[in-house]
Amino acid sequence: MLRCPTAVRTLGNLMENHSQIRSAYQKAHFHYNHTDSANFSRWTAKECYQFMYARPWHKVVDFYADMVKGHTSLSGLFGKEAQAEHEDAEIREDHEKSEVVSFPVKDRGGRWDRVTFKIVLSYHGGSFDGWQKQPGLNTVQGLVERSLGQFVDERKAQLLKDKNLPLEACTVVAGRTDKGVSASQQVCSFYTWRKDIKIQDVKDAIDKAAPGKIRVVSLTKVSRDFHPNFSAKWRHYLYLFPIDDALNGEQDGQMWINSCTDVHQQNECGKSAIDESNVDVMDDDNDELVHGNKPTKFEVSKVNRLLGQLEGKLLSYKMFARDLKASRNTGPPTECFVFHARAIEISIPCAKGGGHMKTMCIELVANRFLRRMVRVLVATAIREAAAGADDDALLRLIDATCRRATAPPAPPDGLCMVDVGYTDYDRRNCLIP
Repeated sequence: MLRCPTAVRTLGNLMENHSQIRSAYQKAHFHYNHTDSANFSRWTAKECYQFMYARPWHKVVDFYADMVKGHTSLSGLFGKEAQAEHEDAEIREDHEKSEVVSFPVKDRGGRWDRVTFKIVLSYHGGSFDGWQKQPGLNTVQGLVERSLGQFVDERKAQLLKDKNLPLEACTVVAGRTDKGVSASQQVCSFYTWRKDIKIQDVKDAIDKAAPGKIRVVSLTKVSRDFHPNFSAKWRHYLYLFPIDDALNGEQDGQMWINSCTDVHQQNECGKSAIDESNVDVMDDDNDELVHGNKPTKFEVSKVNRLLGQLEGKLLSYKMFARDLKASRNTGPPTECFVFHARAIEISIPCAKGGGHMKTMCIELVANRFLRRMVRVLVATAIREAAAGADDDALLRLIDATCRRATAPPAPPDGLCMVDVGYTDYDRRNCLIP
């Protein structure tokens, strides 16, 4: 029997490549070897994933929908008045009282002789595919830029027409939110050389684009050198984690599940935005559900103590980030200063059926956050609390050598960007004391 040497070599190469791919796939599921006393009681990635997603996220999503419509507020959950940083429906021109120190606009020409608008938005994360504009997807940026297209100057409009591009404005944002993440007061800006634009017209254009899904909270004219991202001094996030009616029981700030809990059984809406980048760590056949000698409950107070260790420190959070560019994976680009990190148990109103649902609220304020950092911090804090780790567990994980030392990101449904600050941080702006 004759054999073609080329075919034999090709078959051999295919087998070798298959072996390498299989080996790499198996290595991808190795768990990080923790060396502390809680090592054997700590959940695996799959166990953590199932614990996070097996809850009634639709109730949190409905709450955020009511928040965008103005029927409820985050500050109202804590018995506080709305924050004064951006008053509701505030529409004003503000050249003199800019958010940043700048040169007088009236004495300058050229590129400085343009009008910059600061727009504070509230939007429902479950209605959009994230902030960043992407082809074929319904994103917040895409919707806002299409709405503002009628306000671009004639020169830009002609350039877009010549290139057969749609008439859209260009916006800059304080922080891009992922699919499913809501915002109470997201900050963005756009500019134009037209001087005949009325602020009320800009507000109406955005509000009419998707009623009930996006709303202008504040709209002001600001200085040319205002930048939503680079001018910001802190970002404020809130995460709502359902406790009541989520699993088989809850009592005294503790939560637990049994060995047969399924990730889809308790999530009635079935629409939780599962992070596709985490699916690979869920497919390990060697993983099991939370059972045996592993603890299946945690205390909210323990989560609060774990997070409290991060306050007032400038640390590298690369172990708590995901999908970072290589150039931003080491050094100062990974460092964040956390001003405030707390957890407390509260009740949120249920939009459908009435009543309230007990929820753990995690509040984080920092000068900046890395990609998916908040969601990984939330999931890891809950995992460490359930495992009974020491209060400095999160601090020690910062020195880990692999991101598998931290948990997969918590579902995006519970996350909300509360506010962005352009003045020095003030603890009085926080919701949790």
